[in-house]
Amino acid sequence: MRRREFIAFVGGAAVGLLIGVSESASAPGSELLMFERPDCAWCQRWDAEIAPTYPRTTEGSLAPLRRVHIRDQAIVGVSLERPVTVTPTFVLMYDGREIGRILGHPGSEFFYGLLGELLKRLPR
Repeated sequence: MRRREFIAFVGGAAVGLLIGVSESASAPGSELLMFERPDCAWCQRWDAEIAPTYPRTTEGSLAPLRRVHIRDQAIVGVSLERPVTVTPTFVLMYDGREIGRILGHPGSEFFYGLLGELLKRLPR
C-alpha cells in the first residue's frame, strides 16, 4: 500500500495526515524513485534543499517521489536498466520501466534542469 501525505495549514500550524492508497487504485504512470541510504550526506542535502517543495512543483506532480533504500532495489517492483550503485540516484519511471536517471545530487540549481530533460522523454 502506498501512503501519501497531505499537509493542511490550520490556525497557522501545519497538520500532516497520512492517507493510504492501494496500489490497484493508483493509475499506472510516472514516478521518480530516489535511491538513498540514511548515512548519505548528499541525500541529506537533497532533503534540505529540494524535498520540502518538490511535491508542490510541476515536476513533482508529473513524477511523484518514491524513496527506496539502495539495498531494496531488487524488490522495488520496477525494471531498472542497470543496478543503482551510488546514492542518491533519481530514476524516472514510466509504467514500471526506466526512462532515465540522475546520478548524485547536482545541487538545487541543476536538479530541476536535469529532471526537466528526463520528463521530456515521457510518452505524451
